[in-house]
Amino acid sequence: MSLNLSRIQALCIDVDGTLSDTDDQFVLRLSRILLPLRFMFPERNPLRFARWAVMMTESPGNLLLGLPDRLGIDHRLAALADWTYRMGLGSAHSPFLLIPGVYEALSLLKGRYPMSIVSARGERTTRAFIDQFNLGHFFSTIVTAHTCRHSKPYPDPIIYAAQQMGVSPEECLMVGDTTVDMLAGKAAGAQAVGVLCGFGEPAELSRAGADTLLMSTAGLPDLLQIV
Repeated sequence: MSLNLSRIQALCIDVDGTLSDTDDQFVLRLSRILLPLRFMFPERNPLRFARWAVMMTESPGNLLLGLPDRLGIDHRLAALADWTYRMGLGSAHSPFLLIPGVYEALSLLKGRYPMSIVSARGERTTRAFIDQFNLGHFFSTIVTAHTCRHSKPYPDPIIYAAQQMGVSPEECLMVGDTTVDMLAGKAAGAQAVGVLCGFGEPAELSRAGADTLLMSTAGLPDLLQIV
């Protein structure tokens, strides 16, 4: 299925792996954990192994992303993530990383489309990421794991974001890096773009309903023919 550009009136954008360079963040954390065992790695540096390990776990891990919501514990997990952030376990020691070119892409998109964050993160960590990079002025609304009764892969967050932006869900484009992003977009009647700068693999994103694939979220302006 190809993208129908004339139908797109608003954008719903995921955070992890779509705006936030979560891969690199996980790699850095894992390499720090492995430092006491650095004698086991070439040049006593676990970084290369950490990157390989993260890449190897992405596809299996992707299958579990919708499980907490199906079990009814997604809000509890989001609250736990916010608690760890408040306790300092995810703040100064683990700064967020912005995917290269994303700020420039959002600057080009602003004014052309209303945009909303649609994330499965908790409220506090989502806003911490947005504040770190001064992204708030780009978005009409911010939808997190705490906003709706159900999070992705249910359609609720996209339907809510569409209401806040004054468009129908069918006029939205869901931009994300995982199958749950694609499934949520399709369930809401929206079109969906899978970006390959995060966790998802091309085949699984296509199977989940992606209308097209992008190497990076930074390529959105080109995809939407904004010059």
